[in-house]
Formats: sequence, C-alpha cells, structure tokens
Amino acid sequence: MSPTLKIAAGSLLVGLIVLGLKLMAWWMTGSVALLSDALESTVNLATAFAALVAIRIAARPADANHPFGHHKAEFFSAVLEGVMIIVAALFILRAAWDGFQSPRALDAPIEGLLVNGLATVLNAVWAAVLVRQGGRLKSPALVADGRHLWADVVTSAGVAVGVLLALATGWWVLDPLLAALVALNILWSGSRVVKQSLSGLMDEAVPDATLAEIRHVIATEAGGAVEAHDLRTRHAGSATFVEFHLVVPGEMSVFDAHEICDRVEAAIGRAVPETRVTIHVEPEHKSKHSGIVVLD
Repeated sequence: MSPTLKIAAGSLLVGLIVLGLKLMAWWMTGSVALLSDALESTVNLATAFAALVAIRIAARPADANHPFGHHKAEFFSAVLEGVMIIVAALFILRAAWDGFQSPRALDAPIEGLLVNGLATVLNAVWAAVLVRQGGRLKSPALVADGRHLWADVVTSAGVAVGVLLALATGWWVLDPLLAALVALNILWSGSRVVKQSLSGLMDEAVPDATLAEIRHVIATEAGGAVEAHDLRTRHAGSATFVEFHLVVPGEMSVFDAHEICDRVEAAIGRAVPETRVTIHVEPEHKSKHSGIVVLD
C-alpha cells in the first residue's frame, strides 16, 4: 500500500474515533452546539472514504482509455469534500436555529467539554499530518481532507467558547449563537476547497514559482539548442505536465537533438518531481525570438 493510501485509510480510523467522542459529549450535555459538531464529523467520515477511493483510482497506471493516467480523480474527491463541508455548515445552521427557538441549560457541561476537547486535539494533530503529507505527496485529496478537519477544529473551538460563555453567564442562547457563527466560517472554508479543486479540473497552470523553476531549467540545461517557446503546464493530482517547443540548429542530427531533450527532461524531473515532459523539436527557422533563450 502506498504512503498516500495509508494516510487516507488512517483518516477513516481517526474519523470514527472523533465521531464517537463527539457523540458522547453531546449525549452528556444535550448541547445543540456539540450536536452540530458531531454532525460535522459524520461528514468527515464520508469525505475520508471518498478520498481513499479517489486516491486508489488516481494510483492506477495509464491505460488505453486513459493515456494520461487517472490523476484527476483526486480533484473530483476534493470537490466532493468541499461540497460536503458546505452541507455540514447548513446542518449546523439548522440545529442552531432550533436552539434559538428553545434554549435550555446544559447537563454536565464541563465533562462534555473535556471529552469534546480530546476529540478536537486528535483532529488538529491529524489535520496537520494530512496537510503536510498531502503537500509532500502532491495529493489534493489529502490536502482537502486536512483543510476539512481544520474547519472541524475551528468548529469545535467555537463551540467550546459558546458553551463556556453560556455556563458563565446563564445565557444559554449563546450555545446556538456560537454554533451559527462557526457554521458561517465553515461555509467560507468549503467554498475555498471547491474553488481550488476546480482549478485543477480546468487544467490551471502550475504556480508562478514552479513555472519560473521550469523556465530556468530549460534555459540552463538545453545547451546546444537555440530557444524554447510555447511553454505550457498543467497539474493533475501528483503529476505535473510540461509541454514546449525546442528550437535547434537546422544541421543538428536527430541523435544530438534527442540527447538535449533527454537532458532537459531529466533536469525538469529533478526540479519538479513526477513531471511528464513533452518536447517538440523544431529547426532554427522556426524561432519566434520571444520564448526562453538557451544559455551557453
């Protein structure tokens, strides 16, 4: 099993433990805010499962029907997770509205907060693992899952503040009020996840820093060529696709041109791991004098 799959499977286990703790906290207190927090965690389980399935699909090698691989499956999962975050926020808003209608004192609030706090700490640690490892492994599904858990951590913190304020003041309406405010923050978080995932589905170019690195590699490693132009990039899951035209002297042999291409391709692969490079070789009269100038 790949490291990405192991982490995704771990999310399912963590999600089950956290959901159990939060349901226990709600059962102990009767807090609508803690119930909302538990509802949000049920979405964590669903999205962790979706991420696991997507990562398994994305790991499949290219085939006749998918010659560029299955990398974009992770983006579909990330979009689903963003939508599920928004759905969770709507559930919380509904539960908060019910709490506004009939606020009530809580049972065993301190004990419930301690149990919920344990779940929050576990979520925070695992969210950090997902975001860090997802970035290292170039897995948008893991990163989206980590951001989803961070939204859950923010929810839990807001809920704890609301319950403590309600306990200190006797204003039990603060319990649903804080739940509603945190739900708005979750809506914003979910919209960001959807937006970033859609950029991958729309073949958005790599970040400017990565593009600059690729241009630098071409300029310094393509010795013997004249220039490179029409550079295009896109990313799909852990894979980065790079295409450009490489202009070489007209009298250069096919063997020598191929040697340059191999050298550039290997250098780009070292600078940007898991890169698929496509180079179209052209004779010197095709120069556009507007692309990447190859340094001697």
